[in-house]
Parts: sequence; C-alpha cells; structure tokens
Amino acid sequence: MNRQLNHVVTIIISIVSLVFSQTPQSLAIVDAPTAGTLDRGSFMTSLYAYNDGGLLGNLSVGISDRIMFGISYGGTNLIGTGPVNWNPQISVNVRYRALDETTALPAISIGYDGQGRGAYQDSLKRYLEKSKGVYIAASKSFSFLGLLAFHGGINYSFERGDDDKDLDGYIGIEKSINEELSLYGEYDLAINDNTGRSIGDGKGYLHTGIKWTFRNKLHIDFLWKNILRNNKLRPYSSREIRLSYVEYF
Repeated sequence: MNRQLNHVVTIIISIVSLVFSQTPQSLAIVDAPTAGTLDRGSFMTSLYAYNDGGLLGNLSVGISDRIMFGISYGGTNLIGTGPVNWNPQISVNVRYRALDETTALPAISIGYDGQGRGAYQDSLKRYLEKSKGVYIAASKSFSFLGLLAFHGGINYSFERGDDDKDLDGYIGIEKSINEELSLYGEYDLAINDNTGRSIGDGKGYLHTGIKWTFRNKLHIDFLWKNILRNNKLRPYSSREIRLSYVEYF
C-alpha cells in the first residue's frame, strides 16, 4: 500500500513539475518588456529593420543575474534615398528583476526604456509608438508542450508632447513550437495615445511575430505590427525584422 502511495505521489509531483516548472523567458514580447533579464556576464546585440527605411541598433549587458543595462540608437530613411532622419538622442534602458518566478507567483521586474518605435516626430516630441518609459513587468511561464508564457505590465512614458500623459498597460503571450521556433503576440492598450494631439485612434497596438533561434544565441524575429492600424500618421500594418545575438564575456 505504501509503495502504491509513493508511486501516486511521484506521478503527481512529475505532472506538477511538467506543467508549472519555470522555463527561460525572452526579454521582450514584441516591443514590450517582460520580467526576464540577461545572465550576468552576457550581452546581446540587435539590429531592428522597420518601415520608412528605419534601422535601430541595440546593445544590452547583464551586469548581474538581476540587473541589465542597454543603449540603442537609429533612425529612418537609412535604407533608401534622401536625408536620414536620425533619432534625437541615444536611448537608455535599464531593468532590475525584483522577484524571481515561483510555482505560484510570477517574476516581477522594474525598469526604464526610453526607446520608442518608428520615426521620431519632432513636432510632437515622440516616436510613432511611444517609449515605455518607467514600467513594472510581470511574467509567468509554464512547461506545457514546450514553453507557454504570459506577460503583462503597466508603464508611464515621458513622451508627452502630444498632451496625452496617461498611464499605459500591455499584455502578451508566447508559445514555443519546438526548440527553434516560437510564436508570440502583444497588445498595448495605448491609453496614453488616444487624446489631445496624439496619433492613435483608440484601438490600441496589436503586434505579433515568429522567432527562429539557433543554439540559443542567434535570434531572427519576423514581425507583423500595428495589425489594428491604430495610427493616424501610418494607417497601415507593417512587416519588420529583428536580428539578435547573445554571447558571454
């Protein structure tokens, strides 16, 4: 009887471990931050190609297992003809993972990201999609036929030249297909981009993508962004690509 009970307990523990065990998480869903951070002594470089001939470069470093720091810079019309529209300044991002993920609770990180997406709008002092600014992100992952992770966060952007100064929030999901491919999507409520002189029209920003990973170092993301066409200046969706490489010192 005791042996049978031990077998039952072992099976239950195995099932719980399978469904609720922690698994590695990405640093961003599409653009919105997750609670994940780089390992200490690692760095990630990325090059992001987007509409209007835009290119955005990023370098991030894992200072400790909880703290990462990065910088980014780019501009539009880098590919094509005519003058280049450089971003006004180098943007900084920093993230601190305050709580590790447990079986019952998500991982939680706080951070700052000053890099918006798309062309910078000088008249409004903002990007087509505002930077996240100060944020709190939560992530919970499960081992269910691979990785299944849920993400969410609230943020306050300092891009307020359009007179919309509200808090914002976002949610996202990612699911692995196999050890190389994964699907993911995010929805930004864009509450801070629907009043005043803002360029959003109230539908929020919906983005999705597919990621190909080679040996956990090279990542290629194929993105489909602004699916709801929530932008008065760019009332269409766009196909974009991002290349990332992770290495250790």
